[in-house]
Amino acid sequence: MSLRLYDTASSEIHDFVPVVPGKVGIYHCGLTVQGPPHIGHIRKEVVFDVLRRWFEHNGYEVTIVANVTDIDDKILTKSAESGRPWWAWAYENERALDAAYEVLGCLPATYQPRATGHIPEMVDLMQQLIDRGHAYVAEDGSGDVYFDVRSWPSYGELSGQKVDEMEAAADADPRGKRDPRDFALWKGHKPGEPDTASWPTPFGRGRPGWHLECSAMAGKYLGDEFDIHGGGIDLRFPHHENELAQSRAAGRPFVRTWMHNGWVTTAGEKMSKSLGNSLLVADVVQRIRPIELRYYLAAPHYRSHVEFSEESLAEAAAAFRRIEGYVVRADEVTTDVQPAADVPAAFRAAMDDDLSVPQALAVLFDTVREGNTLLTSGERVELRANLASVRAMLGVLGLDPLSEPWLGLGTIGSGGDRLRGAVDVLVQTVLEQRQLARESRDFATADALRDRLKAAGIVVEDNPDGTRWQLADEPGDHGGSH
Repeated sequence: MSLRLYDTASSEIHDFVPVVPGKVGIYHCGLTVQGPPHIGHIRKEVVFDVLRRWFEHNGYEVTIVANVTDIDDKILTKSAESGRPWWAWAYENERALDAAYEVLGCLPATYQPRATGHIPEMVDLMQQLIDRGHAYVAEDGSGDVYFDVRSWPSYGELSGQKVDEMEAAADADPRGKRDPRDFALWKGHKPGEPDTASWPTPFGRGRPGWHLECSAMAGKYLGDEFDIHGGGIDLRFPHHENELAQSRAAGRPFVRTWMHNGWVTTAGEKMSKSLGNSLLVADVVQRIRPIELRYYLAAPHYRSHVEFSEESLAEAAAAFRRIEGYVVRADEVTTDVQPAADVPAAFRAAMDDDLSVPQALAVLFDTVREGNTLLTSGERVELRANLASVRAMLGVLGLDPLSEPWLGLGTIGSGGDRLRGAVDVLVQTVLEQRQLARESRDFATADALRDRLKAAGIVVEDNPDGTRWQLADEPGDHGGSH
């Protein structure tokens, strides 16, 4: 059975056929770094990390591009409220994002381009669209450039909508638009915005629209046509719809398969900063080990929504510890057992069926049960083969406690310097936001951030030399000062 994936555009599962045999090009939308990441953001990273590992297990050469949107309306607003340069605000949260990737064992992307580093490619794409009659410069002198949705008859094909049924695009001021549904490719510089947040173009100074960035960066690194474009299901419209339209209107075939993962929800709503229901990765990895959080995010089918609760988090941790407990015990009574070269046929069939991790985990648990029986019976030869098989399956999921990045961090209940370093970056981000709130005399926000850290088992100490944090159950340990 060959790998079959669900394509959001066609709403069908189909055989995966790469553009270039033996190679896979994947682009998935990274974070707009307006704040530190929550577990809803990081679920997407875990999903595509598992996909990548499965491709690589099967011998593919994988190129993954995951962008960073480092210029955006929200970044400008939040940085202005904090009294800090927008680029410093964005970089601080980019570092927190990278730390979250690392702490959850996600392999680094092949490349992680920033939007601000690709202005020439965006200008070139806009000019192509203008020349082809699919984009226009606003006539009001604002410097805005818009995509003309009515010039592209296929607009709406990804989300299954018709233009006349769509609401007005809300990604820019309506100034200069021919149609309220036209979306911004370029946003002209406005009075009061930092001069550093604009770039010169033939159309006027300004900054890129969100949708333009990804088409330009995907094309630069993966070519006019590539295999997979992914992201959260909320990006299907308008972001990915707009990417698809502008790329194809410029004459690029663009994407063969669209993959979208479900949300992490709380009380039935998408986890988001705007709803105030986010759970920062920095918080959660203080209550549950990172490898257990990765298991929690990877275990459901990637297209399903995950309703967050402390109970479900604890259940996932307990389930993973049953697997880990067997691996640790089996490793103690065998010597130098490496992961098998391949996985069981039933595990392979599950992963090839639209990355069906729940069915794959069922195979894994069955194998672990057999292994526990072998531990009791003392059958060492069969035990070695069983452990090798279990480790191969865990490796595909990025959950093998005896392999990088978990090796050396200890097993159940322990930690390590590399883990502490990554967690420290995440916690420092929260502390810096708390300090900014205090400087702005927003003491309610400052107290709320401190309470969130306290609930996560982190004690914050303010003193004349700055702010320090330590784990409540480790009074002699601290992660640094601020």
